[in-house]
Amino acid sequence: MRARTPARLIVGRAGTSYRTPTQLELRTDHAAAVDAVQAELDLARDFDPALIARYQLFDVTTQAQGKAEFLRRPELGRKLNDEARALIVERCPRGVDLQVAIGDGLSAAAAIAQAPALLPLLAAGAASRGWSFGGPIAIHNCRVGVLNDLGELLDPAVVVLLIGERPGLATAESLSAYLAYRPRLGHTDAQRNLISNIHSRGVDPASAAERILALADQMRAAQTSGVAIKEHLPAAIGGPTVLKVTG
Repeated sequence: MRARTPARLIVGRAGTSYRTPTQLELRTDHAAAVDAVQAELDLARDFDPALIARYQLFDVTTQAQGKAEFLRRPELGRKLNDEARALIVERCPRGVDLQVAIGDGLSAAAAIAQAPALLPLLAAGAASRGWSFGGPIAIHNCRVGVLNDLGELLDPAVVVLLIGERPGLATAESLSAYLAYRPRLGHTDAQRNLISNIHSRGVDPASAAERILALADQMRAAQTSGVAIKEHLPAAIGGPTVLKVTG
């Protein structure tokens, strides 16, 4: 059982308490989770300069002015500030087939750990399908709802937001990929699809990229996203062969 899950199972006890190693591991993992929430994403420090140059990756910020306000006021993380909107319109082409954004969300550590591997895979997958690929954007103090602003500004067919998940005690580096077909203001999770648990002990980047691109294929064909789209998974992954994935 312990070999099949990172959950703390059959850890034993000392009297009515955890054993010392278990207690120390819990404190370590909790500290990592807190650090992941409070950390700031810094492109120059955290991403390979070659990757930044290759994709002309740039960063913008939402209306949340700082991490404290971002945590207190979730609605501000769903809207880009005026400078961000102007820069995105200036640097990103409109109407592309696939637009990718990277958001710190509730774990900058997740974006730093997973996004550099995912971005080239998504770009290559788009090229192999003959899709146009928009200029990637890194968004500070970002919530999932920022997808709607990106849709309004750039009108891409499919937007993919790679965003840090709320960290837990199993890992602080788990990333989610939210997808939406032509998102617009007022859209909710019902119009979005989600692939979660992208990390070293979960969904690996190569598998995540394949699943993201497959969902994007379905969205483009059906011209919709969200509850109307079902993800087709091999039986080997577990569960039914058809899985509905919603945000």
